[in-house]
Amino acid sequence: MGVVMQRSMPASSRLHSEAVQFRIILAATYPFFLAAALVQRFRPGTAPRRGLPPMRRSVFGEAKAMAVSAIPFAFMG
Repeated sequence: MGVVMQRSMPASSRLHSEAVQFRIILAATYPFFLAAALVQRFRPGTAPRRGLPPMRRSVFGEAKAMAVSAIPFAFMG
């Protein structure tokens, strides 16, 4: 049986690779989150929650926030 040698990547190279993958996934999924943010914005009956000050971001900011909060799940596992 052959011995498989596995080279581990330096930490900085691995972090750079993960950052590039994150940006690619963000660019690929952002249009879907933008559509979801638009639907959410124009959906009737979306009232602000009681007791919390109304915080309103731009539609683009909301789409980015949704994407950034969902994408890390792709890296788990």
